[in-house]
Amino acid sequence: MAKLLETIDGPQDIKSFTAEQLNQLADEMRDLITVSVSRTGGHLASNLGVVEMTIALHYVFDFAKDRLLWDVGHQCYAHKILTGRKDKFDQLRQENGLSGFPSPAESPYDAFSVGHAGTAISTALGMALGAQYNNSDEKIVALVGDASIVNGLSFEALNNIGLAKRQMLVVLNDNSMAIDVTQGAVAKFLSGIRLSHTYEDIRKTTSRILEHLPVFGRTMEGALENFKKTLRMAISPSRLFESLNIPYFGPVDGHDIRSLIDLFTAIKELDRPVILHVYTKKGKGFTPADTNPRKYHSTGPFELNGEAGVSVTPGKRSFTEAFGDALASLGARDDKVIAITAAMPDGTGLNKFRKSFPTRYIDVGIAESVAVDVAAGLAKQGFKPFVCIYSTFLQRTVDQIFQEASLQNLPVVFCIDRAGVVGSDGPTHHGMLDIGFMRMLPNIEVLCPADEQDLKLAIEYAAEATCPIAIRYPKEDLAEGGLAAELAVPYHRGKSVFVRHGENARIALVAVGSILAEALKAAKILQEQGIETDVVSARFAKPVDTAIMNLLAQDKTLIIAEDHSVSCGFGSAVLEEAVRAAAASEDAVMQKAIGRTVLLAGPDGFIPAAARHRQLAWIGLTAERMVEAARQIAAGESMSILRHH
Repeated sequence: MAKLLETIDGPQDIKSFTAEQLNQLADEMRDLITVSVSRTGGHLASNLGVVEMTIALHYVFDFAKDRLLWDVGHQCYAHKILTGRKDKFDQLRQENGLSGFPSPAESPYDAFSVGHAGTAISTALGMALGAQYNNSDEKIVALVGDASIVNGLSFEALNNIGLAKRQMLVVLNDNSMAIDVTQGAVAKFLSGIRLSHTYEDIRKTTSRILEHLPVFGRTMEGALENFKKTLRMAISPSRLFESLNIPYFGPVDGHDIRSLIDLFTAIKELDRPVILHVYTKKGKGFTPADTNPRKYHSTGPFELNGEAGVSVTPGKRSFTEAFGDALASLGARDDKVIAITAAMPDGTGLNKFRKSFPTRYIDVGIAESVAVDVAAGLAKQGFKPFVCIYSTFLQRTVDQIFQEASLQNLPVVFCIDRAGVVGSDGPTHHGMLDIGFMRMLPNIEVLCPADEQDLKLAIEYAAEATCPIAIRYPKEDLAEGGLAAELAVPYHRGKSVFVRHGENARIALVAVGSILAEALKAAKILQEQGIETDVVSARFAKPVDTAIMNLLAQDKTLIIAEDHSVSCGFGSAVLEEAVRAAAASEDAVMQKAIGRTVLLAGPDGFIPAAARHRQLAWIGLTAERMVEAARQIAAGESMSILRHH
């Protein structure tokens, strides 16, 4: 049988396909997604679940002028294949390849770059209002997962959706899974609805919707009333949404392309916002992802061993694994320790803690702000909450960290995974801002461990702290055997660790976190070239160690390397403190040294997807760049060429 996918250059090419051809196309797209993700890594299970729905949406709507808004853009792979990007799909999440998320820079079919949950209904509402003000007729569709519909921002948007006096469709993609099992009362409500339905119920619901939609002169109100009278369900999901005065239709089968096309065709003509509730199967069509969607939510490259199973390529021990083991060990010794996450138990390494201490493990779902405030309440009651969230998602909680942790000076520990550049997930997921927004908040200390031993000691320090603590660490493999024996000393507030003293060194390499590995390499290379350097592991991004100020007072030049934006990062903090110290002491030597300080850090801009080591090279966080800077300093060359970005 000829490959239909080979004939597709854009959505217009599927408009004449029969239902049988569309189902064949769905199978071919699943094969392409599975093979490509096995080679590049990516979000597999969620994308396999939305293939038919994506095909049906593009069959009915014209998203060259209509608008499709994705909630959590990682489920957009089928959309990319249909919108002229299938020939580059083997370069998914690669340098100069396709983003793993919607990207307006790639295609006009992508309205927003989006990697966080909860945003689609709000942005769709804004676009619907814009169309309303412009008197234009484009259709607006938001595709929202059952995990992100419970996000606070989603509910705030639903509360305001009545502002739109025109067409707007919210498709609720319900697969009973986020990354893990969806949490919370709303999730349980939706799950109860799902369990109360048979396939025959769902099939009949589709026909009832089509029968009662307001066509041929029927009013919307009359159609809805007739539709509700025909329902004979133990639990009606319409109660949840219609209490917000939002017309609701469903649930329907998200894998029945023909029925979806009929539904979308009818619903797109409605003159008000409505919700269509669609059931899908996460991981559909690929047995390993179907049976274990959590494992294949986001995966690295793996080996395909036929439909029966796969062999996932094993990785080295990571910071995340080390953190999970250390927190579980702490939890065994201290029953006041509580772990909190926002739908990310796997990604933050909490599975071991969850299994060992289920009553002290809290998953609030995709509601990061709630996680922070719950932690504050627990801290007020004398517990030791560890809030475990990726850096990029913690950005959503700045106000809660300020109001409930910083202002109250409560001992909440923020465990910030994926700090720094993260590789192939790209700009929406880099953690390049956390030092900046954390260090500007009073009372908070920011810790940057460099290896596994250092991380364990940071966690032990945080457990005994009486103020808010942030611990940041990267999506990175650990150095085997650790980086330096000097890191075995316990943490003391605001104290760095000198891991190398160069004889008569005039240059000091000051590294933040895991970048210490590159600094040590650079020091070795420089020594071989006759240039001695000190090497310092900063440990604390806040407060800044006075010993680092003393290096400036000794007329040494600092090369500060951090996996963070140059704006508001640790280097900025050092210079701020140095300027204050120099002004207070009127120390001319220090003032001169401040002027020679070199900052190697991220740009004031967004870093594209690529391998993490490539991203570190782009922003100058390599031994080679440190060697180059030190050699130029030793040769007395102009300092201006040393400043990154």
